[in-house]
Amino acid sequence: MGTGNTTPDPLTLEVVDLIGSVVARYHQEYEEAAARHALTGPQARLLGLLSLEPLPMRRIAQRLKCEPSNITGMVDRLEARGLVERRPAPDDRRVKLAAPTEEGLRTARGLRESLDFAREPLSALTEAERLALRDLLQRMLGDEGENAG
Repeated sequence: MGTGNTTPDPLTLEVVDLIGSVVARYHQEYEEAAARHALTGPQARLLGLLSLEPLPMRRIAQRLKCEPSNITGMVDRLEARGLVERRPAPDDRRVKLAAPTEEGLRTARGLRESLDFAREPLSALTEAERLALRDLLQRMLGDEGENAG
């Protein structure tokens, strides 16, 4: 019999359950917000990511943790709707960046503003509590969390 305790304590299990509930509610609301803009959840996430900065396909795939071939198809569909455009990277014209159009930026802003779930419960917390929560989540994610921003 090993000396290490492999069973998580009840508090850890409760926290894991709560994180799972938060994630599930966030994804449900994100899907509903995306549908109101006639987008799929993944298309909305891609558009939100691009609204922060134009990115090459490879980086988008890394950030969204999916295959580059899937990103190409999503960018194609968003481009056909006038929400995204491909443009050469300023530092290397051989590299193509996906970038939001003005309409894409408006849509991304509308998506962010319609996500009540993230905003409403957090507004009940003080600024100090929100900072503490952010710092704890970043610690849980390690290096990944610093770029989540």
